[in-house]
Amino acid sequence: MSSCFTDLAQQYIDGEWRPGTGSWDVIDFNPYDDEKLASITVATVDEVDQAYQAAARAQKKWAETNPYTRRAVFERALRLIEDREQEIADLIIAELGGTRVKAGFELHLAKEFLRESIHLALRPEGKILPSPTEGKENRVYRVPVGVVGVISPFNFPFLLSLKSVAPALALGNAVVLKPHQNTPIAGGTLLAKIFEEAGLPGGLLNVVVTDIAEIGDAFLEHPVPKVISFTGSDKVGRHVATVCARHFKRSVLELGGNSALVVLDDAALDYAVDAAVFSRFVHQGQVCMAANRVLVDASVADEFTEKFVAKVRSLKVGDPRDPETVIGPVINSAQANAISGTVEQALAEGATALVRGSTTNNLVEPTVLTGVPADSALLRQEVFGPVVFLVPFDGEEEAVRIVNDTPYGLSGAVHTGDIERGVAFAKRIDTGMFHVNDGTVHDEPIVPFGGEKHSGLGRLNGETTLEAFTTVKWISVQHGRSGFPF
Repeated sequence: MSSCFTDLAQQYIDGEWRPGTGSWDVIDFNPYDDEKLASITVATVDEVDQAYQAAARAQKKWAETNPYTRRAVFERALRLIEDREQEIADLIIAELGGTRVKAGFELHLAKEFLRESIHLALRPEGKILPSPTEGKENRVYRVPVGVVGVISPFNFPFLLSLKSVAPALALGNAVVLKPHQNTPIAGGTLLAKIFEEAGLPGGLLNVVVTDIAEIGDAFLEHPVPKVISFTGSDKVGRHVATVCARHFKRSVLELGGNSALVVLDDAALDYAVDAAVFSRFVHQGQVCMAANRVLVDASVADEFTEKFVAKVRSLKVGDPRDPETVIGPVINSAQANAISGTVEQALAEGATALVRGSTTNNLVEPTVLTGVPADSALLRQEVFGPVVFLVPFDGEEEAVRIVNDTPYGLSGAVHTGDIERGVAFAKRIDTGMFHVNDGTVHDEPIVPFGGEKHSGLGRLNGETTLEAFTTVKWISVQHGRSGFPF
């Protein structure tokens, strides 16, 4: 495993593996045991420029390549992932502290999205539209945007890099990818290696491992990329959107969330408990769609709470390599300290801990809090860790008000014995996605994924990915002669 990390601990620019020339190194640590996995000298502003220039040079020929030929690259990439699935899973476990269940979940989705990219290569369609002018033919072509810059996060780095990189490439674009510095391999150079071996021509996918401390806004401001696809926090997303707007670039923003899982008075409680525990604690709660808040109708709150607390107490915390582990480490000590601070703040505000987990290094045990004051800021912000707020409510009207009382609007779920009651409830929630009788954490290749309010701009997956990474061009043909007023 260590040799795998060492081999991939470089920049990948214009089809070449090479060290960065920055003045410092990104140190890649295993968050569970602090083992040093790799050291990567950061890319400079000049190397970001080289990556974008290489992408621009390679993209023109790639866009003209028969889409059936392009499609074959993704078919080979899929086979490579399938052949190396266990090795990639081990890498995910080591680099980001994902459990075996989480690694399997991420790889399953990654393969599904790659399969969709295979089909996406053939999806762009043109139109011929009528004209009020005699003899005129209006052709509308759907064409690649050119070069796409992708910035991916640390929580699902392989999947969330792939779900922008693969579609953008399939649609005839070139890509420059900047992975999160906590996951430079799983979110960056691993993808470069897979696509290199799959036969993607050099220059079409470039990976720069760097940080704003080295390059500032150069990745966003560079004149080459026409679209920036960013997944991360709303704070950084706001900055990305501002810079992109200033430079007339399109931004696709998949940002944070403060999802709620709602248990109505007619819900199947045992099932709702299972859904709620998964929705909050999958990957230590480091998921944008995770259920920060679990809202329970007061009439069933006592029974639900007893069952929920019992299940949370049963979750095994520890070494993510152990197949029995459900809660592994959070990504770094800063994250662990922030989570502990959230718990302390809630308790200081008067909350009660039904389960009070301890923190050892980056291992943060689950905490279940109730009685958080209704006006607390904690109920309105994203908590990226294994902490959950139980909130009782009296009737649907109050539930709707509480769910919507947040600046975020990404995902959510409602549990009820009446499906249409659930759908009616879902329609009243200001989110991009909402699920009836299921968990809050879902992503599927052809269903629009994205949020409202501070949870992002735009959508990805299926037809919406087509909109994100292509543009339309009107070409008119005058078969007769136009008349001009002078």
